Amino acid sequence: MDLDVVFLGTAASMPTAHRSPAALLVRRGSERLLFDCGEGTQRQFQRSSIGLPDLQEIFLTHYHADHFLGLPGMLKTFALRGRDETPLMVYGPEGLGELFSRLRPFIGRLPYPLSLVQVEPGERIERGDYVIEPFAVEHGMDAVGYALVEDDRPGEFDVEAADALGIPAGPERGRLQAGEEVTLADSRVVTPAEVLGEARPGRKIAITGDTAPSAFVVQAAHGADLLVHEASFLGEEAARAKETMHSTAVEAAEVGRLAQVRLLALTHVSPRYFGPELAEEACAVFPDTVVPRDFDVIEVPFPERGRLQAGGKVTLADGRVVTPAEVLGDPRPGRKIAITGDTAPSALVVQAAHRADLLVHEASFLGEEAERAKETMHSTAVEAAEVGRLAQVRLLALTHVSPRYFGPELAEEACAVFPDTVVPRDFDVIEVPFPERGAPRLVKKGARPSRPEPEVPMIEGG
Repeated sequence: MDLDVVFLGTAASMPTAHRSPAALLVRRGSERLLFDCGEGTQRQFQRSSIGLPDLQEIFLTHYHADHFLGLPGMLKTFALRGRDETPLMVYGPEGLGELFSRLRPFIGRLPYPLSLVQVEPGERIERGDYVIEPFAVEHGMDAVGYALVEDDRPGEFDVEAADALGIPAGPERGRLQAGEEVTLADSRVVTPAEVLGEARPGRKIAITGDTAPSAFVVQAAHGADLLVHEASFLGEEAARAKETMHSTAVEAAEVGRLAQVRLLALTHVSPRYFGPELAEEACAVFPDTVVPRDFDVIEVPFPERGRLQAGGKVTLADGRVVTPAEVLGDPRPGRKIAITGDTAPSALVVQAAHRADLLVHEASFLGEEAERAKETMHSTAVEAAEVGRLAQVRLLALTHVSPRYFGPELAEEACAVFPDTVVPRDFDVIEVPFPERGAPRLVKKGARPSRPEPEVPMIEGG
């Protein structure tokens, strides 16, 4: 069963041009569970490839405005779409009823059933083959995190033991994997313990909401496949983080390290940061850390799927052995970046940069200065574009801009030959994702240097 987390909103306190306030969607099979619902969450759904589903459950971590302001609009949208039978349950810590009493004038009457479920740390919300466990956090108010914990699964099937016992391939092996005894043709009874290894743990995701670094979180998230933890500040703002009961990137990383999680995802990013600086600080403490952006997805596979991806074999419930060759396609190429430095147009560059994701090529002159370029063994924008075209690169970035130019005129001339051309300015960033995640793209001012800015207020401590 597939399990992943979609980051619909990763900002702290307020929306920015690139991040929306807190909202996280967990997809498990056909289930869709929303954790927090900041301002604009329904629009984030609609902007995504998911669309706005008829959610049946929403889990709130606490009642600061940046975590629930999206609720009134989304609940009204459900009503306007004609939803009248599908029930909606909203879970949250103490104060949930009071919150909805205050929201009632904005929500009005809803044509579908709405239930409010107040939760406390230590409770278990049973879900069949998994549970959702609210856990304590430290944010100076009634607040909880949530852990999604799957039940243990039967151990791996021992094919050699099954063969030695004379168990035929087929349904009998499947029943043993499911925990049932099997009677063979010769009347012998085989129990699951004779052919199964130790029980395998299910997957676990922990989501903190807003919190200071806390031993409660370390305990609740212990051994999690994924911990989604807030990181509102860099270490230099540790005093501010302590004052507002938030966490720095380093503190969140230390929680991940102590909890021995497999992956740490930092969110609740202050408008004063871009993200990479938080990742850099956290990775120095816990390398398995990422800082997702809005619309990023983290997949949480069963460990055995990772084994197939890594080239190992896997034994299924019925005893069949699956090899990587049966489920993996052709190897996918890695990424490639070529950087020329100063050069005249050259067949050597075409060869070296062939099919690069990104070619950074000098373009010291416009075409009208071709003679000057040839004399000094530099390139014109057109010549660099022709190199990019011949090399079949995915994106061409022109640099080494002469003081006589501003940049757009180089881009215009080059794009006439090779449209996928940009002329970066200082502090611009080009992201080079794996092909399946999209094309390289220019992020203007993505590495803009920090400069003193007015203090950004947190909403009610949020």
